[in-house]
Amino acid sequence: MRIEQFDPAAEADRTRLCFEMESAARPVDCPEGPPGTLASFAAWWQGTWSGDPTEAWIAIDAGQPAGCYLLELPGRDNTRNAWVSPLVRLDRRLGGLGRRLLRHAAGRAHAAGRTTLLGYAMAGSAGAAFARAAGARQGLTEVRRVLDMASVTAESLSKLAAEAERARAGYSLLSWHGPVPEEHLDDVVALEAAMTDAPRSEVEEPIQWDRARVRRMEQANEARGMTSYSVAARHDASGELAALTAIGVDPQRPAWGFQWITAVTRPHRGHRLGLGVKVTMLELLARREPQIQTIITSNSETNRHMIAINELLGYQVLDYEVGWEMSVADLAGPGS
Repeated sequence: MRIEQFDPAAEADRTRLCFEMESAARPVDCPEGPPGTLASFAAWWQGTWSGDPTEAWIAIDAGQPAGCYLLELPGRDNTRNAWVSPLVRLDRRLGGLGRRLLRHAAGRAHAAGRTTLLGYAMAGSAGAAFARAAGARQGLTEVRRVLDMASVTAESLSKLAAEAERARAGYSLLSWHGPVPEEHLDDVVALEAAMTDAPRSEVEEPIQWDRARVRRMEQANEARGMTSYSVAARHDASGELAALTAIGVDPQRPAWGFQWITAVTRPHRGHRLGLGVKVTMLELLARREPQIQTIITSNSETNRHMIAINELLGYQVLDYEVGWEMSVADLAGPGS
């Protein structure tokens, strides 16, 4: 058995091997939700979205891939943490390879000066059982919800839009398709930063947003062929953007819409702006992307405000994604 590092950008064959193992295990590890795509997987493993360093490792046994893992090493925030995503081929599970990969990842994290390993697994899955058996502590739980677009009627949207409009006196709505217009970029950075007060684990720091980070995310999605739609609420008196929602559309999964940010800056909360931009987004998608059948979103189970908006729109619980945390020293230290 050899555990070898590889470059996901330069070694497309090994990236595909890892994607194929992940795809074969998806019905067991994450049976609900949209299917994965090689383009999305490769962008993730290359660190294209975040721009942070990543390490990709593959386990080879008798010339065949047996497992792999991705280690993400944030470079600007969360510099004491590392995110690990271990994967063992279905027919090689329960043989100790998962623990071996986890210890190997901890050793790499230790070498990079990290103290905590973080990861995710769907509630009730083999991954969650593995994390618990390995001694991981349970962190925050994210609830994934889906909206069946067939259940959304023009009448129901009209009623919600009227309710939101009455509460948002002094604000106007605008939208764009694709990258953020330059004149709104600083406001979008501020809106991304407004998400820093969303629930998160005690060991996680808020992400540091700037203009370059927003543009990098856009470029990564454009490289995969994805497009985006954004709806914002502008404060009429100041001209600044006070709320924003954005949804991504992937041509390889045309029936799905992917909810990205929905945020309201603190000074402008309490005017139903979150509801207003999300209702307008649904109306826009019905015109521009009528093939979308389902929209998927995710929120911390403690984020009651956003959950209330989503439930008002008709979102239903799909599944639960559990965060896990482990001390690097517990895995990489003497006697591990």
